[in-house]
Amino acid sequence: MHVLERNNVTVTGLGGQAIVFVHGFGCNQRMWRLVAPAFEADYRVVLLDLVGAGNSDLTAYDPTRYSTLQAHAEDILEVMQTLELHEAVFVGHSVSAMIGVLAAVQEPARFSRLVLVAPSPRFINDKNYTGGFEPADIEELLDAMDSNYLGWSGAITPVIMGNPDRPELTQELSSSFCSTDPTIARHFARVTFLADNRADLPQLHTPALILQCAQDMLAPLAVGRYLHQQLPDSQLVVLDTSGHCPHLSAPEATIAAIRQFLEVARMPVV
Repeated sequence: MHVLERNNVTVTGLGGQAIVFVHGFGCNQRMWRLVAPAFEADYRVVLLDLVGAGNSDLTAYDPTRYSTLQAHAEDILEVMQTLELHEAVFVGHSVSAMIGVLAAVQEPARFSRLVLVAPSPRFINDKNYTGGFEPADIEELLDAMDSNYLGWSGAITPVIMGNPDRPELTQELSSSFCSTDPTIARHFARVTFLADNRADLPQLHTPALILQCAQDMLAPLAVGRYLHQQLPDSQLVVLDTSGHCPHLSAPEATIAAIRQFLEVARMPVV
């Protein structure tokens, strides 16, 4: 299958420079529908589904190959190579923020800026590092997925989304989780929640915006601060919203933060 079909790539927009949006765990490119169109007048907007998600080619999901996030980073680079993208802006949510970091480290010339939305290089607490979860918490979470994926999805999505006064957001996320192939979801969850990409951060030299939610159970503020410390050419913006999906719960604020970051980059040096 052609790479663009494999990742269900869609391209819109009028600009010359590309901006690539990549979704998080259990989601698909539709999750960017409140944000991506805002950039179509100025950018070539590229959306895709990670292999195993959305309308990607599920038969291409090889558990051995996708046992690390690096394989997804290589897919991103293959899409960018096919579209002949250079100096593109990359916007990645949650686990795809780290996938973007890995891709930019491997082929930095393809990236001009990274926007890391609710990122986390490691979800598990460690010495002098707060990831948000103890090892036993993650194992319990993964065991619950293995025993009853649909039940787990219904229980975890309110925690991920936050904003209890807006149940429609939780329902959308839950529907997305439930539409994901359970076998693939369980495998990708282990890859996601057990990953440790802290050692990759010093290798990144692409300017980055870290978009952090003020209250996020999956990626607490300490994680955003850690990333800001580890990435010398980075900005940390804390959005006044709760949950792990600001592109759904606070799309206007998300758009504004990304625009400001990109506009500053475009300003001529005096």
